[in-house]
Amino acid sequence: MNPVKNYILLFLKGIAMGSADAVPGVSGGTIALLTGIYERLLGAIQSISPATLRLLLQGKFRKFWKKVDGTFLIVLLTGIALSLLSFARLITKLLISHPIHIWSFFFGLILISSYLVGKRIKHWNILTILTLGAGAAIAYGITVLTPAQTPEAGWFIFLSGAIAVCAMILPGISGSFILLMLGKYHFMMEALKAFDLKFILIFMAGAVTGLLSFSRLIHWMLKHFHDLTIGLLTGFMIGSLNKVWPWKEVLATRINSKGLEVPLLEKSVLPQQYEALYQKETFLVPGICIALLAIAAVYGIEFWANKKQKTA
Repeated sequence: MNPVKNYILLFLKGIAMGSADAVPGVSGGTIALLTGIYERLLGAIQSISPATLRLLLQGKFRKFWKKVDGTFLIVLLTGIALSLLSFARLITKLLISHPIHIWSFFFGLILISSYLVGKRIKHWNILTILTLGAGAAIAYGITVLTPAQTPEAGWFIFLSGAIAVCAMILPGISGSFILLMLGKYHFMMEALKAFDLKFILIFMAGAVTGLLSFSRLIHWMLKHFHDLTIGLLTGFMIGSLNKVWPWKEVLATRINSKGLEVPLLEKSVLPQQYEALYQKETFLVPGICIALLAIAAVYGIEFWANKKQKTA
């Protein structure tokens, strides 16, 4: 395959990764693994260091570009960015017009993702189980005790970008899911939809900082404490399912920056309780079907990824 076709294919892989990262429950890292670029991506990220930056400062641009696999990163990141900017509009509209259907899809995605990530634990023991339980308890506690509203200050947007971007290098962990937990998923979707450069650039700065800072740490943790790290992440995902449960009772509201009343604190309820509270259709059967569709989709991605690894 000639270089142009290779770059077009890489760009399309970036679009697929961006689309995945825009949805809570699907990981761009999983798509990278599926499409065969995961190891190259991790290597490119880790190659960015003070030593390589010195090459740039010394004017050795060509050597620096080759060292960090610059063309690969630029083409891939362009596809990711384009996908996020376009897909955000669709997700924002669907969350308003069909909330139960979309949250049912998200619930199924996170449920199956937590199972598939947990399967990566090689040796189960009491410490692994305790770590998984601790992760689940912490995440559930956050969903119950912490309101959805978090600061909209620049420093918190920066921090959110730094934390969420770690999902790029963890197959099975969704950056959008992390943003949901930080209470900044809807905020950033709106910023992307409105093309709010201020918050987009602050978020991107945080993402770059987080990626460079945490990639080595995550690599080290997975290498030396693989099962405990995966156990903690799996527990975190299981406990956080409460956050994306489709049927919610609104306990408190707030006025957002656009003057609209939006939920501040919510509580998960059973579908029949939801119907009694709001006299609205629960869409229970469609919700279950959509969740099962999401489970099948993510399981299919995992199956193809494993098949690709075996034939590589």
